[in-house]
Amino acid sequence: MEPDLFTAASEERQEKDPAASPLAVRMRPRTLDEVVGQQHLLGPGSPLRRLVAEGSGGPAGPSSVILWGPPGTGKTTLAYVVSRATNKRFVELSAITAGVKEVRAVIDGARRAAGGYGKETVLFLDEIHRFSKAQQDSLLPAVENRWVTLIAATTENPYFSVISPLLSRSLLLTLEPLTDDDVRGLLRRALTDERGLKDAVGLPEDTEEHLLRIAGGDARRALTALEAAAGAALDQGETEVTLATLEQTVDRAAVKYDRDGDQHYDVASALIKSIRGSDVDAALHYLARMIEAGEDPRFIARRLMISASEDIGLADPHALPTAVAAAQAVAMIGFPEAALTLAHATIALALAPKSNAATTAIGAALEDVRKGLAGPVPPHLRDGHYKGAAKLGHAQGYVYPHDLPEGIAEQQYAPDALKSREYYAPTRHGAEARYADAVEWTRKHLGRRRS
Repeated sequence: MEPDLFTAASEERQEKDPAASPLAVRMRPRTLDEVVGQQHLLGPGSPLRRLVAEGSGGPAGPSSVILWGPPGTGKTTLAYVVSRATNKRFVELSAITAGVKEVRAVIDGARRAAGGYGKETVLFLDEIHRFSKAQQDSLLPAVENRWVTLIAATTENPYFSVISPLLSRSLLLTLEPLTDDDVRGLLRRALTDERGLKDAVGLPEDTEEHLLRIAGGDARRALTALEAAAGAALDQGETEVTLATLEQTVDRAAVKYDRDGDQHYDVASALIKSIRGSDVDAALHYLARMIEAGEDPRFIARRLMISASEDIGLADPHALPTAVAAAQAVAMIGFPEAALTLAHATIALALAPKSNAATTAIGAALEDVRKGLAGPVPPHLRDGHYKGAAKLGHAQGYVYPHDLPEGIAEQQYAPDALKSREYYAPTRHGAEARYADAVEWTRKHLGRRRS
């Protein structure tokens, strides 16, 4: 028997005894119109719409697709909808348990079904990033010749985890993290729907908000937590899922944190000031509070990048690349794994030597410019490449530093009004001591000795 995604037996069991299946399974959308979020992928004529449409085959039939997104955003749900809404033959494989042998068996079955019955096959391959290059190669003939229409799901960046030939033969569809409103709508539907809790319990606002924080944009996690808390409430004879019951059930204390209010800025400020003060433990505490509150990881990453320049600068030249790399990683992987990356960067920044010399330097330079201290660019620094520039005296007398033994030319670079200004005052902290020596040496050789 072929490995069906949702076998007839399991569906029949679910219809006879809905409570036998988890709430997250019972609440799976039956049509694309019931799907929460991902509306950018569900417009008229989209690949997913065409996959479920009758008569959508032929030379312009829908291409194979790769669904990329964080856990709980609907990759398996979309496959489920396709399996219910189409008369196409539907087969599932998991890259965790399947290999080349199973792939070839599906492809052979697809060719027989197409030749003997004219029936198309849709293959759902979950966790495709777990397939080796050789295993992914085995899919190529079937995808290229459209013996199967592939729906592959992955939580990892397919540009790194999926072979290029397979990517080029498929449409890459990126699923976005669900918003709080998306998950809220799903929770409220689950409370009242006949397939869900059927109004057995209520969900107060504070409990709902904590559920959203726990979920972190993961619909499956939200429904799993709701089901566990509702069961506990009913066992205790309660008609509502209180915050205390939810906390006890999921073993996570509610974080008092309003992402749209003062707490958002207070905790973010405390994180940055703790990093500035080199208190790594306090910094990790505030980072944990932001993570538990469901803060956007990209916001945290942006604050860390700012801190790297504002408070560390050249005292540790690796601080900014570390923060930027963390931001890029966070954008690729999302929560929960992004917590590790943010902690990595936070620890590195908190323990780095500190300097605000770059901050004060650009602040002083901007202040002079805003005061009108500018003046014309010295003639020998002006552009001399266009016809007639020499007649205007542009670029005349400019000394090319690379022609000199020490690579530095004693000539005026700043406008007359600013030729004695010194903005950068490096510290002797960490690696900036080297820059302090360099500044002292270059200013001396530029003829700009302190008075």
